[in-house]
Amino acid sequence: MGSAVITARAAATFEPVGRSVATARAFVRDTLQGWGCGDIVDDAVVLTSELVTNAVVHAGTAADVLCLRTDGGVRISVADRYPEREIPLQNAGQAMVHPDREGGRGLLLCGALASRWGVEYTAAQKHVWFQLELPERPAGTRSAGPALPVDALPATDTRVRVAVVQIDRAGCISFWNDDAQDLFGYEQEKVIGKPITDFAAWPHTPGTGTGIAEALELSRWEGSYGIRGADGRVLPVYASHLRVRDADGDASTVCLLVRDHERAILQSPQRTPAPDAATQTARSAQSAAHPSDPFEVFIGSPAPDDLDGLLQRTVERARDMLDGDAAYLLLATDDETELEVRASTGLPSARQRFARVPVEAGSGRYGSARMPAVHEDLTAVPGAVPLLSGTGMRSVVTVPLKVEGRLTGSLGVAAEGPGRYTNEEALRLQFAADRIALAVERARLTELEKLRRGSLSFLVEASDLLAGTLDRDQTLALMAQMTVPTLATWCAVYTVADQASEPELSYVLHEDEDRIDGLKTLLLKVDPPEPVTTPGARVWTAPGDAAHDAALRTSMRSLGLGHAARPSTGPGATLATASAVGGETVVLPLVARNRVIGMLTLGKPAEEHFRQEILELAEDLSRRAALALDNARLYSERTAISQSLQRSLLPPEPLPDIPGVEVEVIYRAAGEGNEVGGDFYDLFPIRDGAYGFAIGDVCGTGPEAAAVTGLARHALRLLAREGFGGPAVLERLNAAILDEGARSRFLTLLYGELWPQPDGSALLKVVCAGHPLPLRLRQDGTVEPAAEPQPLLGVMDDLELYEQTVTLDPGDVLLCVTDGVTERREGTRMLGDDGLTDVLTTCTGLTAGAVAARILRAVERFAAEPASDDMAILAMRVPEIPAG
Repeated sequence: MGSAVITARAAATFEPVGRSVATARAFVRDTLQGWGCGDIVDDAVVLTSELVTNAVVHAGTAADVLCLRTDGGVRISVADRYPEREIPLQNAGQAMVHPDREGGRGLLLCGALASRWGVEYTAAQKHVWFQLELPERPAGTRSAGPALPVDALPATDTRVRVAVVQIDRAGCISFWNDDAQDLFGYEQEKVIGKPITDFAAWPHTPGTGTGIAEALELSRWEGSYGIRGADGRVLPVYASHLRVRDADGDASTVCLLVRDHERAILQSPQRTPAPDAATQTARSAQSAAHPSDPFEVFIGSPAPDDLDGLLQRTVERARDMLDGDAAYLLLATDDETELEVRASTGLPSARQRFARVPVEAGSGRYGSARMPAVHEDLTAVPGAVPLLSGTGMRSVVTVPLKVEGRLTGSLGVAAEGPGRYTNEEALRLQFAADRIALAVERARLTELEKLRRGSLSFLVEASDLLAGTLDRDQTLALMAQMTVPTLATWCAVYTVADQASEPELSYVLHEDEDRIDGLKTLLLKVDPPEPVTTPGARVWTAPGDAAHDAALRTSMRSLGLGHAARPSTGPGATLATASAVGGETVVLPLVARNRVIGMLTLGKPAEEHFRQEILELAEDLSRRAALALDNARLYSERTAISQSLQRSLLPPEPLPDIPGVEVEVIYRAAGEGNEVGGDFYDLFPIRDGAYGFAIGDVCGTGPEAAAVTGLARHALRLLAREGFGGPAVLERLNAAILDEGARSRFLTLLYGELWPQPDGSALLKVVCAGHPLPLRLRQDGTVEPAAEPQPLLGVMDDLELYEQTVTLDPGDVLLCVTDGVTERREGTRMLGDDGLTDVLTTCTGLTAGAVAARILRAVERFAAEPASDDMAILAMRVPEIPAG
């Protein structure tokens, strides 16, 4: 932290999971708000979000966040456990990293938003830090500092070194003193004649074109950059440059450099030129005659430090100054084509705050904006001042607000009586407008900058939330909850299934929960907005018109003037709904992959309009929301298709009943259901008294595995019913798999045929082709393999398989599983064949269903993490013969 005194500290560690980014943002936001640093919260949240994302998502390590408060600002450090990760450097020979690229974007933002930032390495960590300065609120002179205790003075090394470097007109080093050698490690003869750009690490800031070459051309320059030392590290320095010329007229630049934390040695206080004696005398005389600044006389002291407060006090002072009944102030848009209502007094409901009117052309144009104008009687020129229509105002005087000849707004004062104002009042009002125009413009630009940074923080969090779900309904809910009440009073989301479908109302939200049902009922009665791909917000009047008509009918019925059917809701609810949607309503298209998939509808209550900045922010949000909604749709469709395909690869329910044999099957697919697994099972009758069973596992997942699974299950049934024995069935299946060529997958398969016997036992003939061996549990609790291993299918052309005969006595169990059971892992431990055998020995006397359930429970309890592979369990048991 250099010379700064740390006054507060907060630290937290976040695990390498996606949700940690949002948690880190909340931690930084809460910390800075608690410290009273609200002015820099948005910038801090944006930068922290990017840096923590780099750590927990891209680097895949935990992130340590450290917040330090000093007397002048806040420093935040984000450390990850991946010190080898490269950092993109900006220099003269390297192109700037694209802002959309994942790596390095956080550093670009640091350069754009932070007053200072840097990267530090240790053996185990990489620290990226940035510092945000609190807004200065100087009191008194800045050219002298108060007396301080010794422990509060700026800290320096025992010996302060000031490097003196002189740069010639070609940008090469011509002088290098001993302190420069001590600071940076280069001897004088190693640097003389070399370009300074070989050593300077200039901080490139997006949107700023000034580089070191330009700075050396200036008559005086002061600021921070870095010098690459002989050890390869960049030393942050604070520099003071002075452009000089020698006796021959050749220009060069003398640079004084100190370590950045010792900047107090060189840093110049901001001062204004001292007035000469004549100027001081003139100012004293002026102060005696005019003791206060004209701006303060008009606005009052202290002036409001926020734009809304300044505008409101302006219209109130203007009304009082001209003894008017109402006053209003409009601000121009950036292109000066429209004026936006920002403050008023004496007009109903703030007279549609943020409503916009054209300046030059069109219906309702505001033609008197650029020049002072006096209207003695508005009834003689209807529509001359659209803002005053229907207010009862008769006379009005309007004057422009201009800064450097550019229209920035309009100020008007109105009275209920005609002929109240003349050119003299217009000149007085123009004089006042000239005094406040610059202050209003500065406050407006400050507000826009805060809004821009707040918007960036909002979009960062919105993107994180939308990226965190692939559920369609949750995405719709997030879209609405992010807009209400931040951007709008109410929101409705329409979705479009395909180009031939009508838009469907999918979600409705109002900031007052009691209004949601009435709003939804109203919107269902209105034709949905037309889906168009044209970007930007467009006004939609249908909800407001429908609400107005419903309110009118309700009022007429309450007065006994109507005979319509009795409404389903009371008049209070209808009028409340009309008030809720009576303001401006806009529609933004949700376009993803060049197709309209829905519309985002935002609304305001009666007589309210949207700010242009809010509409632009909503448009940015709609683009992100559209992609998230389309991703959720595609994910849902893929999941439904995969689940349908998976069901088609399993035998139809219910399984056939085998006389004298209990059968139980448990199948568990791993993952989230959007990938077709490779495990399968089957149980089917072959002929009278004979049944076939199979359990197998195709290598891999997805469509190729599904194709082999379907081939295997249907081929087994067909070949078995044609009378082929087990080895012949599997050999032909092996040939069919190899015929698939490049699409083939190898297959492990346990196939058997079962014949219930009259004495209560069951005869089995089994072939185990590369599959986990079936286990036989006897009544005495012993467990043994019921078959021998043989080659798997889909690898070799010529297979010679054989079948083995097993007899299940009453009370015996045959357990068949896929490798998802035996290969269940917890760290380096694996359940394995031995673990499965141990579990099976505890199942003596249990039914087939109980045996399968106990095996599944043991597998699930073996590890805390969800299973990563499909599992199939087939248990067959011959019941014991009842005594007597």
